Amino acid sequence: MLRLLKRHVIALALASMLAACGGGGGSSGGGSSGGAGGGPQAGPRPTEPEAARLLTQATFGPTESAIQSVVSSGSVNAWITSQISAPPASTTHLAHVSAVLAASGSADDNEFYQTWWRQALSGQDQLRQRVAFALSQIFVISLNDDVIDARGAASYYDMLTRNALGNYRDLLEEVTLHPMMGRYLTYLANQKEDAAGTRSPDENYAREVMQLMTIGLVELNADGTQRLNAGQPIPTYTSADIAGLAKVFTGISWYHPAPTNNTFFGGGADPERTFRPMIFYPNYHSTSEKVFLGTTIPANATVNVGGDIDIALDRLFNHANTAPFISHRLIQQLVTSNPSSAYVGRVAAVFANNGSGVRGDLGAVVRAILTDTEARDISAAASSASFGKLREPLLRMANWARAFGATSQTGNYLITSTSSNTTLSQSALTSPSVFNFWRPGFTPPGTTQLGQRTLVAPEFQVVDEVTTAAYVNYMQDVISNGIGQTPTGGTGRDVRATYTAEIALADNPSGLVDRMNSLLFYGQMSTTLRDRILAGVNAVAIPAVNGSNQAAIDTARYNRARTAIFFSMISPEYLVQR
Repeated sequence: MLRLLKRHVIALALASMLAACGGGGGSSGGGSSGGAGGGPQAGPRPTEPEAARLLTQATFGPTESAIQSVVSSGSVNAWITSQISAPPASTTHLAHVSAVLAASGSADDNEFYQTWWRQALSGQDQLRQRVAFALSQIFVISLNDDVIDARGAASYYDMLTRNALGNYRDLLEEVTLHPMMGRYLTYLANQKEDAAGTRSPDENYAREVMQLMTIGLVELNADGTQRLNAGQPIPTYTSADIAGLAKVFTGISWYHPAPTNNTFFGGGADPERTFRPMIFYPNYHSTSEKVFLGTTIPANATVNVGGDIDIALDRLFNHANTAPFISHRLIQQLVTSNPSSAYVGRVAAVFANNGSGVRGDLGAVVRAILTDTEARDISAAASSASFGKLREPLLRMANWARAFGATSQTGNYLITSTSSNTTLSQSALTSPSVFNFWRPGFTPPGTTQLGQRTLVAPEFQVVDEVTTAAYVNYMQDVISNGIGQTPTGGTGRDVRATYTAEIALADNPSGLVDRMNSLLFYGQMSTTLRDRILAGVNAVAIPAVNGSNQAAIDTARYNRARTAIFFSMISPEYLVQR
């Protein structure tokens, strides 16, 4: 049974998942995603399925206790309010990595992965943690680049977490001044142009902060649709804008309590320079005229590095594109790959004004995303051919761990990289480029219906025959054996689930499958899939008690629980988040 299902999944999963994402059948246009009306929905008390679905969008996965917390809060809005006010984790990523470094004299990338998993799986501020992960795929740095070290990465992720529900302008400034972004996009120690015209400022950050972090490539209407001129998109910036903006980001480099020309270039390194904000070095900052995006900073013999940066970031933050561009990206990360223009417009309006005259309030933006009719109407989502998104591989793993109560023997979650295409093809802060693991506008090649309906399926950029088969094999192993290193002096992998509740239902196959439906499918499992999983569970026979075979009975019950979980988590219905 197991081998047969694996062959079936590997052969058909790509087509099935694409169909579930809008690639197979249906006639609705690319901008339609279900749900009438729109706008934030206070709504009645959430049901348990509704609570589980909210948690799928807004956290690293539902747990029984989290589902009850949402239900008892009385409304989605009330739960979001409680999450916004929830204190961040008491131990930061930086504190963890620094402690390891102090104790052992070294700390590598694995130390970051471990503290990331600890907070993702056990943090009580789940909404903040989930939004920080979304932001890490917009403001990209990558441990794949040797210039990024573990403490720097930890500090960078702490910064994203700290600002996840704060103001976008503050976030933009902290990203700009973080040394890991400075190193990753090569503007740390960026020098002004020389008089001879033989040296120009590095343009990497100027380009990417516009293209990926604020305004995008083409001008947008308030609802995220493209503005057109003679039927063609209008570029948001030119090469001259890049060159003008690049001058702004000169004269910033490593932190040092006593900065000199030498420390600008990395000499006399301060031990905290990889995580302290970069500082201003006026000698290296351009004082010539800076023209970009319709803004002019006049030539001035008086150096004003911070002032120039403030002007530039204010311009980007207040640009008409930024609200719809970032709103669309966050909706894609949390809810659906193809939000309607009306949905984007409603969220962008909140980005522009949170109701109290404040622009860029990310807490309000996230609330607008999660309470919108299109996010909350479960029946419309289920019936729409274009609503939903492929679950990211990392989120699938996190969902397993949280749903089934996987715990760390050590409390340190000794999980190393899961980036290989034989595991999950994804780890936190390990994207292959500044463009993230996948581009937001990606349409899988050969998916004619998606292209014709202008639909995208971003996460499919890491899906092929190899990664699909790898996920099936990897999850079979993880479900059975756990994940992570074997602790010193311990046995087995560090992070494991006991499946106590599932084993207790092994003699009740229908109840066991119902539990899968509750934790993994928020009550939306189809009858067809339910019947298939039920058949797989029933195929595992439980021996009759004879007084001496309890071990065999226990093994059979465990195998029934494992089968139900495995069959559920490799099904196309699970892999597509609706």
